[in-house]
Amino acid sequence: MLMFPALVLPLMDRYGMDLSHVLALSFWMYLLFGLTALPWGLLSDRLGARPLLLVFYAGAGLCGLAAGYFVDSPGAFSLCLAGLGLFSGIYHPAGLGLISRGIGRMSVALGYNGMAGNAGLAAAPILAGIINHFYGIRAAFLFLACLNLLGTVIMLFLPIIEPKVNQKTESRGSKRLLLGFAILCICMMLGGIAYRSVTVILPSYFELRNPALLDWLGGLAWMPASRNVAATALSSLVFLVGMLGQFLGGFAAERFEPRRAYLVFHLFALPMALAMAYATDVPLLFITMGYMLFLLGMQPIENTLVAYFTPDQLRHSAFGTKFVLTFGVGAAAVHLVGWIKEVWSLPAVFVALTGVSLSIVLSILTLIMVTRKVRVGK
Repeated sequence: MLMFPALVLPLMDRYGMDLSHVLALSFWMYLLFGLTALPWGLLSDRLGARPLLLVFYAGAGLCGLAAGYFVDSPGAFSLCLAGLGLFSGIYHPAGLGLISRGIGRMSVALGYNGMAGNAGLAAAPILAGIINHFYGIRAAFLFLACLNLLGTVIMLFLPIIEPKVNQKTESRGSKRLLLGFAILCICMMLGGIAYRSVTVILPSYFELRNPALLDWLGGLAWMPASRNVAATALSSLVFLVGMLGQFLGGFAAERFEPRRAYLVFHLFALPMALAMAYATDVPLLFITMGYMLFLLGMQPIENTLVAYFTPDQLRHSAFGTKFVLTFGVGAAAVHLVGWIKEVWSLPAVFVALTGVSLSIVLSILTLIMVTRKVRVGK
């Protein structure tokens, strides 16, 4: 799904559309990715994670093939992206529920899972930029389809033994825990708006705000002479730093009290969001690295809190609820970014995200206060 933002500017040239209209083509992809997470989670609780993960790879692979085939028709292309989002919505409730129920060192495992995910996030922009430069947009989506179909083959032979439901966790569903989960949902919804806003514009923002740095990169002998490829390379570098954040977040959730670790990560992200609105070139690159280190690094901590606040037999559904809020509501960020850009400017998006980060911090403080008598972690 992160291949699309890297191709926004080439798609603008292909369709003769402005930025906000091209971004709108992805709205249904991001919306369905989030809104379908809960029903997929309910199905995972009933059928198990393995068959759902198989459906995820096969469905996303076929939709990727269709996106490559219909890339010349904006309407049909948008519909194919919607299908990609629909099937991709399976991954988080099925996969994270499986990890949280089946692995002893849950927080660390969630961190490793996040690192692997970030490797994909890092690879997507640069792969999309390079493939588009040499072979075009269609080839980028066909490559995406092949990766997903390869995942289908791997799932057919991967030996996964799903853990049995631990009925003892029913006693943990107190009113205080439910209230804590409700407040956590607010934090996750706001975090989803921040995450989607950044990821959907980051390659384009780098291309527009890093002229000196991109000119220098474009002059390197091994770099294709394209500002788009250079900008997607910088985006990939930022997501690689996010891998370190996931690693740190996983260990922080295991070693420290998860609620306080969650607060610290968001506190560090807050000033960096504001700084991104005003920085350019090398300072912008390093500030963005810092912002994504903490914005992505908090995810294993957040997922640990979801697991502690929910019973085992509803774990997939709980993660489904999280991603309805994170990515479903977060899909509104696609239109929000376009609107802010049209009314004010693209840098103003990060001023708005500063307000979002402040709201997250205040919500976490409320969570800590409301659940202060609840033991979370070791």
